[in-house]
Amino acid sequence: MPGDLGEIVRLHGMLYAEEYLFDNTFEAYVAGPLSEFLLSKDREGQRIWVVEAEGKVAGCIAIVRSGEGVAQLRWFLLTPETRGKGLGKRLMEEAVEYSRRAGYRRIILWTFSELETAIALYRRWGFQKTEEKTHHIWGRDLTEEKYELELT
Repeated sequence: MPGDLGEIVRLHGMLYAEEYLFDNTFEAYVAGPLSEFLLSKDREGQRIWVVEAEGKVAGCIAIVRSGEGVAQLRWFLLTPETRGKGLGKRLMEEAVEYSRRAGYRRIILWTFSELETAIALYRRWGFQKTEEKTHHIWGRDLTEEKYELELT
């Protein structure tokens, strides 16, 4: 829908600034690839789900192609008001099942170590941590973690 891209970027920027003290470079990190995804004519095997509550964007999750047989889970976010209601589990189910139907062999995702609730959800789905790196990004030092789920 018109306005969804801007709202998704805004939500990421605002929530990560409030909850994790990220600076505005995080918005650019979200906006660039999200814009490319939405402008792409290649939709096969790629999809974004947008959660709405009371007529407003309240979250999202996406599956994008990351390589031959590899999907990447991206832009997974729920507003504080929508958390704890099973929506995260439902979005994960949609994304994982969609990836299976699309023929992907693996799903990867990048997160950071402070997102403990999300990481617990990823682990419940069978994702395993395969890499981590600590560096200064988005205005602070943090540890990014890569998780992978084999679908075969």
